[in-house]
Amino acid sequence: MDIFKRIAEYQAESEKLAWMGQFKEYIELLKKDQSPAMTAHARVYEMIESYGVEEVNGHKKYKFFEQEIFGLDRSVEKLVEEYFHSSARRLDVRKRILLLMGPVSGGKSTIVTMLKKGLEKFSRTDKGAVYAIKGCPMHEDPLHLIPHELRPEIEKELGVRIEGNLCPSCQMRLNTEYGGNIESVLVERVFISEDNRVGIGTFSPSDPKSQDIADLTGSIDFSTITEYGSESDPRAYRFDGELNKANRGLMEFQEMLKCDEKFLWNLLSLTQEGNFKAGRFALISADELIIAHTNESEYKSFISNKKNEALQSRMIVMPIPYNLKVSEEEKIYTKLIAQSDMRHIHIAPHALRAAAIFSILTRLKETKKQGMDLVKKMRMYDGEEVEGFKEADLKEMQSEYIEEGMTGIDPRYVINRISSALIKQDMQCINALDVLRALKDGLDQHPSITKEERERYLNFISVARKEYDLLAKKEIQKAFVYSYEESARTLFENYLDNIESYCNWAKIKDPLTGEEMDPDERLMRSIEEQIGVSENAKKAFREEILIRISSYSRKGKKFDFTSHERLREAVEKKLFADLKDIVKITTSTKTPDELQLKRINEVTKRLMDEHGYCPVCSNELLRYVGSLLNR
Repeated sequence: MDIFKRIAEYQAESEKLAWMGQFKEYIELLKKDQSPAMTAHARVYEMIESYGVEEVNGHKKYKFFEQEIFGLDRSVEKLVEEYFHSSARRLDVRKRILLLMGPVSGGKSTIVTMLKKGLEKFSRTDKGAVYAIKGCPMHEDPLHLIPHELRPEIEKELGVRIEGNLCPSCQMRLNTEYGGNIESVLVERVFISEDNRVGIGTFSPSDPKSQDIADLTGSIDFSTITEYGSESDPRAYRFDGELNKANRGLMEFQEMLKCDEKFLWNLLSLTQEGNFKAGRFALISADELIIAHTNESEYKSFISNKKNEALQSRMIVMPIPYNLKVSEEEKIYTKLIAQSDMRHIHIAPHALRAAAIFSILTRLKETKKQGMDLVKKMRMYDGEEVEGFKEADLKEMQSEYIEEGMTGIDPRYVINRISSALIKQDMQCINALDVLRALKDGLDQHPSITKEERERYLNFISVARKEYDLLAKKEIQKAFVYSYEESARTLFENYLDNIESYCNWAKIKDPLTGEEMDPDERLMRSIEEQIGVSENAKKAFREEILIRISSYSRKGKKFDFTSHERLREAVEKKLFADLKDIVKITTSTKTPDELQLKRINEVTKRLMDEHGYCPVCSNELLRYVGSLLNR
């Protein structure tokens, strides 16, 4: 009953939102709120803005896209600011086709789908309300009823802009149904809907021989010609083309550059003048945002043809590259798996991360920066700190290659291989090794990669395996250390006390005996060596820590275990090194004694309770790390 109750509530809500009145009533409505008179471009921009915007590291992050588009914040910011925002302000870019250009499975179609769904939802809000002349096949703006001669005066009074002419159907109906009486013309609220063909049109290329221009601009209704006597009578014409139905909203051209040329010429006047030619009528006005998407090879082929110069000049090309952040790539795979019926199979922690590391490495380009390899670059791109490199180095690398992210392994291939691993698996869990094995097997069947690329990709799978090995060891390290956080913090505080005494040429007091002693050089070096701090660099490293502590203190912040990533890593590695033999013996013994069995059970429980493992993958992790430590 709850389901039907919700359906009834939805229908009641739609009825409540419905509005119908005469044109003069619509004008009164506009005097209070000019939002219904905004252009299609402005409507899309306002819809995106309505979800909220936040500043992150000097860049705008649009929340509208964050549930579906991952790792493309900079591309999305450029798209919204340079196209949607500018066109919403009636700048000349609104007279351009927006062409999303990028590699397969990069998110182009997802962006368009989100915009269409977003518009549908937005048209049901007060801010996004759309009103149209009742009965108009193109759901056109009621303000088109106002004669051109009166528009400047009325625009000033209402605070709106009026662009466009009545469609042929409404021109006839104004005279035949309303006797030329503009104020009594009926106006209704409409809701943008792709299913109902209101405000959204979609055109997909097919066989040029069978596809008709009528798919775009409508067609003559031959069954009514004998009744109305002329092909130029609006009643003998079906205004049901995609360009007609997309009026007031968004028109999507799928794989636009694969279209036959005759379909693209209609867009020349539509983009520049806001109208298009259909049948034996004068130019028909249309207010719609035209968005197309294509891949890079199609685009290069298109611009190489001189005949396409006129259309090319009416395009704004927005590159949509692959995501280059490992953590964001994981979210893509998580989203795609969540949409499947395989959600019941447990995916071990770091399994998707291993796949993401492989994917990102295939998309990155080698930098010319000294001392920076692809793994370090990958980590910096993902927001991690890398010793010896700063924020300025990151920005320099991001601007080094314009085409970075336009090539590499696509998410679709990876999810296909993960799907293969999920289907093959008899047990209810897959881990990182299963995923990497599936990726490796898939390279043999991949149709479009060269032998050289295959070798390169196999190397990246090995790198991803090494990265996973580090993560696996760290996971066991955390689970094995009893009261891990407390032990780490104690060692951390002990280290800080010692370096403070060292840098200040002071003695340190033994907490138990009260005896004054020299700083424990052996302890400090045993920690610093874990992260490669040399004997010559130890003084600078210790001083840098003290400067950081002083900076935190001035700002009234506490310097703790999480405040310095490299020192934290050093402490963790030191703790693990101290326990390494215990871990090695415990994880690799085939017949554990009572104490070892107890320890294994404790570690397994901690892996399951705190780190997201299941009984299967926690045991596999223990065995795997044991084999790593015994090598």
